[in-house]
Amino acid sequence: MVGLRVWERYLGGWLTGACQRARRATLAIVYAGDDARPAEIALRVIGERGDRLRGCRLSVLVLADGTEDLPARLGAVEAQLPPQVAVHLMPGAPGAPGRLSVALRAAGAAGAPVLSYLGAGGALDPAALSAAATGRPAEALVFSGAGTSLRPALADAGFPLVTEVELVDTAGRIGFGTGSDRNLEALKEAVWATGAALRDPVGAPLRADLPVDVAPLAGVLLAELVRHGPRTVTELRRHAVTDTAYRATDAVRALTGLLDTGQVSRDPQQGRLGGDVLVTAVRSTA
Repeated sequence: MVGLRVWERYLGGWLTGACQRARRATLAIVYAGDDARPAEIALRVIGERGDRLRGCRLSVLVLADGTEDLPARLGAVEAQLPPQVAVHLMPGAPGAPGRLSVALRAAGAAGAPVLSYLGAGGALDPAALSAAATGRPAEALVFSGAGTSLRPALADAGFPLVTEVELVDTAGRIGFGTGSDRNLEALKEAVWATGAALRDPVGAPLRADLPVDVAPLAGVLLAELVRHGPRTVTELRRHAVTDTAYRATDAVRALTGLLDTGQVSRDPQQGRLGGDVLVTAVRSTA
């Protein structure tokens, strides 16, 4: 499953970063059904990175159906975890209103990093998303069917940066809310690393195992410049990551093509194409 592979890839980097910045952090795993793989993956990744968690107290909250079987399924992995990791299994329907908020308060998550995995069943519940956004910093990885848009709900919950990716082969969507450009780019790289087929801005599939056509992205970035005026490369990279299926590195390739064809100009004219370089649409070609 693409979503689980993304979860596994992203979680490792988040754990290292969160525990370098703070002395405590919380991982909240919320899903419906009796598939325990989201929790199993999380505990395995934590165990593999136990040496990087020194000095950091990590709380793992599991809100899921079928929690009667979870202790047996997770017990062997949990026994190998570092002593500063506490796993709490929360019985009952994961989508019940207010459950995640109550669980986070009980775990003392306020004021510290929180990463939430919100799977099928209640993933778009406004109360759950609002609770997930209360960490400092807070991030949420959300999964839904293809017909459910995730960006508006994540933005309404209070996440400053949000993105969603449509999966072509599995007819699903992955949404992500964060306050970090770096983590936003890391999540998109994790999605691409799975090799899944994604939907580009004009509806064609994108695959990491095939040459990537950045022409559709170039069109999106040029339209952004025409609508809103000059933008820095940093801002255009962010726009590519938040508003399209592409990565930040693809944005630089797309901008290079626009510069080569004279459709945009840059200031300064020389040097690396990055950071505060200001890009402007050449109006005669708009």
